[in-house]
Amino acid sequence: MHVAVVPWQSREEQQKKLQPLADYLHKSTGRKFDFQITKDYKTSVDLLVNGKVDIAYLGGSTYVLARQQNPNVEPIVAPIDQTTGRPWYSAVIAVNTGSGIKSLADLKGKRFAFVSPNSTSGYLVPMVKFKATGINPERDFASVKYSGSHDKVQADLAAGVVDAIADEKPSFLRSQKSGKLNTTKYKIIWESDPIPTGPIVVSTKLPPQLIADLKRVLINSPAGLVDVSGTQSAGYTLTKDSDYEPIRQLKTSLESNTGAAK
Repeated sequence: MHVAVVPWQSREEQQKKLQPLADYLHKSTGRKFDFQITKDYKTSVDLLVNGKVDIAYLGGSTYVLARQQNPNVEPIVAPIDQTTGRPWYSAVIAVNTGSGIKSLADLKGKRFAFVSPNSTSGYLVPMVKFKATGINPERDFASVKYSGSHDKVQADLAAGVVDAIADEKPSFLRSQKSGKLNTTKYKIIWESDPIPTGPIVVSTKLPPQLIADLKRVLINSPAGLVDVSGTQSAGYTLTKDSDYEPIRQLKTSLESNTGAAK
């Protein structure tokens, strides 16, 4: 079984972390699972929509995009975030404290990095906030960059390439805990409302029994196993299309405000 996974670290690190999950799925279902770390968010969507893979781990925004392009895909489970203990997390704006940025208004004239135009926490949610507060990144920021993954956007902040970033809170906190991001030098200045965690999505063309088996096996996965989002698993919970309606509404809102799809 080929599984497309959106990038959140270097391909090598991500493959290494996901191998125990692949082994668990193989042992539990009798099928081999090949996790394909895609080069970007859009590629994961394209592979699923065009039938090149039957399973994908997507962010909320990329799932909504995939569903829009192909109604024969459905979310089956979503990882439970360790920090919240629920299937949701939050987006953040984080800054280099030496930049003098203390509020969103202070971002004007600064260098900024998003993760990807198809990232939920690394683009969509912060952009909706910017629009609501009258901030236009292309007009108001000194520069705007798309780093490609949460790992890379944090690296750009740490290297001084940018002054501020859009990121997801769990990943940012992990990097602070590991020492990649100094807790004194880098801090969060804004946090979003809860966002549903990205789902594992399957093609509805898969045999119904296989889909049911995947749900059962993932729901019953052992504690501590690294999950598809790259963290020690707090488990999975069943999910459905309507759980991502808030993401769909955010995308619609942003597109109506900008006059173009993001």
